[in-house]
Amino acid sequence: MSELLDSVKQQVARSAAVKEAFLKDEKAMAATADVADLLVRTYKAGGKSLWAGNGGSAADAQHMAAELVNKFRLTRSGLPALALTVDTSILTAIGNDYGYDQVFARQIIANGCPGDVFIGISTSGESANLVKALDACREKGLVSVALVGQAPCAMDAYDYVIHIPSADTPRIQECQTLVGHILCDVVEQALFTPRQ
Repeated sequence: MSELLDSVKQQVARSAAVKEAFLKDEKAMAATADVADLLVRTYKAGGKSLWAGNGGSAADAQHMAAELVNKFRLTRSGLPALALTVDTSILTAIGNDYGYDQVFARQIIANGCPGDVFIGISTSGESANLVKALDACREKGLVSVALVGQAPCAMDAYDYVIHIPSADTPRIQECQTLVGHILCDVVEQALFTPRQ
């Protein structure tokens, strides 16, 4: 049992260490604040956010869209947010007819409007469908945000990039969830907390 307990503690310590490194990364802190401000401005202007990722990152995209549409902490009106990972008919139709690398790009073209924000979540930053999504964002005038791991990647061409200082997939994902929660919290507080 002590070996299991040690393993649990090591996992928690590794997760905490990544968050501590993220906190000390001034560039990452500034990028997170910039994206939070971008989302606030987008929602004030009547825009929306579109979220996407693959695997666990697909679940994270759905998670953050749900926090915005429903609520994070405050009881309030919903905010328009779409997870481009949820409609199996759309995903399989695009994948079948155009290829899996187009599953997000074609949805951005169909649902995105100039000034909307697309947030792509990836641990590697090399997912072909998220790289192709950038072309669609440029075509439709969306602002692109990448949440990625520490390594330089193809998604560094996005308008905003938040790098998580880790190469370990679970630790990256845990910190990406933290970033998503920060973004949702800032948006909610800015839009729904009465000014005094």
